[in-house]
Amino acid sequence: MAKASAANSGPGGKTGVRIVVCGEKGTGKSSLIVTAAADTFPANVPPVLPPTRLPEDFYPDRVPITIIDTPSSVEDRGKLGEELRRADAVVLTYACDRPETLDELSTFWLPELRRLEVKVPVIVVGCKLDLRDENQQVSLEQVMMPIMQQFREIETCIECSALKQIQVPEVFYYAQKAVLHPTGPLFDQESQALKPRCVRALKRIFILCDHDRDGALSDAELNDFQVKCFNSPLQPSEIVGVKRVVQEKLREGVNERGLTLAGFLFLHALFIEKGRLETTWTVLRKFGYNNDIKLADELIPYSAFKRAPDQSVELTNEAIDFLKGIFELFDADDDNSLRPIEVEDLFSTAPECPWDEAPYKDAAEKTALGGLSLDGFLSEWALMTLLDPARSVENLIYIGYPGDPSSAIRVTRKRRIDRKKQQAERNVFQCFVFGPKKAGKSALLNSFLGRPFSDNYTPTTDERYAVNVVDQPGGTKKTVVLREIPEEAVAKLLSNKDSLAACDIAVFVHDSSDESSWKRATELLVEVASHGEDTGFEVPCLIVAAKDDLDSFAMAIQDSIRVSQDMGIEAPIPVSSKLGDFNIIFRRIVQAAEHPHLSIPETEAGRTRKQYHRLINRSLMIVSVGAAVTIVGLAAYRVYLARKNSSSS
Repeated sequence: MAKASAANSGPGGKTGVRIVVCGEKGTGKSSLIVTAAADTFPANVPPVLPPTRLPEDFYPDRVPITIIDTPSSVEDRGKLGEELRRADAVVLTYACDRPETLDELSTFWLPELRRLEVKVPVIVVGCKLDLRDENQQVSLEQVMMPIMQQFREIETCIECSALKQIQVPEVFYYAQKAVLHPTGPLFDQESQALKPRCVRALKRIFILCDHDRDGALSDAELNDFQVKCFNSPLQPSEIVGVKRVVQEKLREGVNERGLTLAGFLFLHALFIEKGRLETTWTVLRKFGYNNDIKLADELIPYSAFKRAPDQSVELTNEAIDFLKGIFELFDADDDNSLRPIEVEDLFSTAPECPWDEAPYKDAAEKTALGGLSLDGFLSEWALMTLLDPARSVENLIYIGYPGDPSSAIRVTRKRRIDRKKQQAERNVFQCFVFGPKKAGKSALLNSFLGRPFSDNYTPTTDERYAVNVVDQPGGTKKTVVLREIPEEAVAKLLSNKDSLAACDIAVFVHDSSDESSWKRATELLVEVASHGEDTGFEVPCLIVAAKDDLDSFAMAIQDSIRVSQDMGIEAPIPVSSKLGDFNIIFRRIVQAAEHPHLSIPETEAGRTRKQYHRLINRSLMIVSVGAAVTIVGLAAYRVYLARKNSSSS
């Protein structure tokens, strides 16, 4: 591991590095640039140089560099700002013989970079080293440490002399290196420790290289790792040396089986502390990571997710079987539940746990101890695959999915074809839950997740998801995703013509004791049904009469029968979340989604439109039949004339 080489062209996918040089007037910016490019000190230089290019073979990373000189005058500050915003790195100069230019770094230049929101590495360069007063010898570390503690964006500091050609090439090498092999994503300068995302990525790499899964890299595994990353084997003496260095500093870094994870992480922290960031970056990039320490886009099969608006993405049986094995592996206490600490351990090789935030947080049923059952675990994966298939596949790769990533997912048949064939073939159904405020939508979602009823009313302001497995007669299982749509969000939802394309079934909840709640629910039903008729994305619908434990309003039965008959859907299904009486509502949702043609409501406008189309079609048919008769008559007349002419001749 000690033989790192960064000879690959374009680390991190960079095709060029743009370095902007700025600083006080007369600090030596232009002389520095010319000397670096021409390898000689210039006799005369213009006030501002044109862009200067260093060829790709100038440094080992083989990435060309463009150096931008900048004016220092106040009237040119606008142009300076434009250049700085386009920079990949900034070289900020001061003159070693003029202490006031050093003071200007912290009083003007570094605050100005922050004001302009220039968030790139900064290399501070002390120019004109040959002119520094011999009686004022102070170490660079002493001078710069207070400034670097205040401005963490400073990557490194260096002193140079263009006239004497001291450390001139190193200036732009460090700037390029800061772009291609940045410190920020890997290392926390304040705590002097690897950043969490870096640790998680290195842990995944360690596990992938630990072929026998014994928790340590043997000499053979270390050598395989070295060859994969650096195309060069380690000699036995070098392996011994690496392990000795680790063991001297960290006893638990090596055991009788080889280099442990703690030792592997320690080595990388050591490389970074010694300025050899290219070693760790080479390792990360060989295993597919980008500069954000996430999997590079080319490793995610985006083409496999291409779908029409009314198609969805599901996990394949191959992926589900893998996840069942992962569940068993991380269920450390064999209680058939993944506790939060076990879920965190499972995702410890991903950049972060993907379920810590909405819409996944608290979207699945929890066990009595707050963990996830196997059904709850698979439900979370089903939800993530439905909403964000790329993220789902990405996390499958992080936790060790061994197959081709595209084999983990499948795109379902179009919903409009399901309606024509009168049968859906999905395993995951998405149900939109509509209804007025205080109708009982949230209570329905909570009951779906097995949560106790609460009398406390908390309005839902954002869309919310609940996902669970529904057992069907015959032992089959389907996954249902309930998506609660707040009343005030309905107009925005329906402003998108494809908004119902992803919906397998819509449920309209109303408070059965409140007539105004019923009227608003039916208005929403008509709005949704009309939108489906207008866009071609009709959806089956069910009405849910919530709060069945309360007395119904006076005209409840007559009104519900009239609306159901008028629109051609079944009567409202009574439920009571308070009593725990769900009247097999969730099975009914699945059955209606599986046979979508049976529960599609018809509005008066839609019925009129259909009658009009039938009339037009019937008229066209009559015209067509009439035309056909005319054509047949003309043909018969022509045959008659032909025969008459032939007989008369």
